[in-house]
Amino acid sequence: ARQLCGHWERLSDRIGGQPATVLRHGSEACHELLDELAGRTEEHGLHGFPAAQGAGGRLAGVRNNAGDLLLERNQAMRVAVLDVQHLTTLLAYLGRLAATRGDEQLAGFHRRWEARLLEIENDARAAAIELGCEPAGAVIPADQGPLGRAGHRMANAVGTAGEAIDASALGRVARRRFRP
Repeated sequence: ARQLCGHWERLSDRIGGQPATVLRHGSEACHELLDELAGRTEEHGLHGFPAAQGAGGRLAGVRNNAGDLLLERNQAMRVAVLDVQHLTTLLAYLGRLAATRGDEQLAGFHRRWEARLLEIENDARAAAIELGCEPAGAVIPADQGPLGRAGHRMANAVGTAGEAIDASALGRVARRRFRP
């Protein structure tokens, strides 16, 4: 949830428009989840600070920040949907685990948050799909800064080279040889 908050906040500043509104709303909801969790985790003997939050946050931040530099708006928004899907799946798993252990109160907590974040997941997916209504705006770099534009050019160059190789005689031979 902490990773989603940070990623969605940064991405909302970069991506703009209706997707940014959805991302900010999702980030706010995850902050509320984290606030609720703050007191609950110690009750169960779980401690996520400083090491767990520090290490996990750093790794997730590198993945999302570096990845967004190479992505178009539509791609970055679709990756953001994966963030919330991961979290809703985790909450469903934890809810089932709590129910299996007979802790209906904890299971209810997880189910409540899963339902709330499923709504946000649906909104995020709809916002990602809606970017298809504006094709020119959907393919601009998600990060409009110099690094984002450079990363986008690099990703385009690699993709163009890959398509050229795939269309070449070498690509045709490889497809015949390695096709399942």
